Amino acid sequence: MSGMGKTFHILTLNKISPVGLKRLPAPRYQVGDKVAQPDAILVRSHDMHDMDIPAAVLAIARAGAGTNNVPVQKLSARGVPVFNAPGANANAVKELVITGMLLAARNVVPALRFTAALHGDDATLHKLVEDGKKDFAGSELRGRTLGIMGLGAIGRLVADTALGLGMKVIGYDPEITVEAAWSLSSQVKKANSIEDLLKHSDFVTLHVPLLDATRNLIDDKRVAVMKSGAVLLNFSRDAIVSEAAVVAGLASGHLRCYVCDFPSNKTIVNDKIIALPHLGASTAEAEENCAVMVAEQLREYLEHGNITNTVNFPNVVMPRESAFRLAIANTNVPNMLGQISTALAGAGINIHNMMNKSRGEMAYTLVDTDTVLPDTLIARIAAIPGVLMVRALPLESDE
Repeated sequence: MSGMGKTFHILTLNKISPVGLKRLPAPRYQVGDKVAQPDAILVRSHDMHDMDIPAAVLAIARAGAGTNNVPVQKLSARGVPVFNAPGANANAVKELVITGMLLAARNVVPALRFTAALHGDDATLHKLVEDGKKDFAGSELRGRTLGIMGLGAIGRLVADTALGLGMKVIGYDPEITVEAAWSLSSQVKKANSIEDLLKHSDFVTLHVPLLDATRNLIDDKRVAVMKSGAVLLNFSRDAIVSEAAVVAGLASGHLRCYVCDFPSNKTIVNDKIIALPHLGASTAEAEENCAVMVAEQLREYLEHGNITNTVNFPNVVMPRESAFRLAIANTNVPNMLGQISTALAGAGINIHNMMNKSRGEMAYTLVDTDTVLPDTLIARIAAIPGVLMVRALPLESDE
């Protein structure tokens, strides 16, 4: 346990898994939903866009992958990183995607409705079942082609499972990372375009973030390109799919079924749509994984300035080689490092180790020094135009 260092106050805006909160041990961390002046905020689904976020907040940690409920741009302007948990809920979503394919392929939902409406003694029920089951004859997944749009953590897991079920898999992801490409099965065929993927897939599943470029990604034109009788699955974000386009495709018979995690007035009344109540990450395991992941990332940042998995900062992890550390966030403009180094030299501070990385308009620097960092120096660096945040991070001794 850390010694007499700063106590960090963490505000929780949703119920966060206790397993994750244990990674923020007392007395160094005071965590709760009534914290008045938090150093950081832990959030799941709470909409923070209209929230007055205190100036004392150093970081936001979202216990999940998407950060649409967090005002990222506003926080970036303040030099505040927004952490997330990419991949922590991937298995939960993968299993629901496979469930969705099976529900659609075997007509499970209408079959359940049929069974629930049966009346009579067992002999009558048996006859009704034998007469009615022909209306729900489905198809097997084996040998069918699954198109996966987006090959991040979830998309890759879906691909592996589908291959294990005997499906053919094609994928499309122009933004795929080298690491993701290495971990992707060689059996996954590469589509040359979205249209190429849609044209050849019996099932299409979407695993892309909601951005301006992906809003209404599946529209009238792309529904028309899809294979006749195809099933569309959307467990990413509702706005990635044009509901009007899908409803029209179902009405014409061009699409067989739409499976999504986002009920609306258009989806809950359509017998060809299976709309689940946003269950993608709703497992105890996923909630724990997300909470543990962001709590550990948050602690590393608050205590050591290290950054892993944010949506607005570069990843910067530098092992401690000194008891004295400086963390600086600034706009990514020329000569910032020069001005920071000049300020340190002017105060007679020797740089022991330094790491600087940038991401878009944001740059982040960690500096380990041989001597203590005076408050006057911190103020001088904070006053440099373009510096958004500066913190001294003395290494606390363990007791």
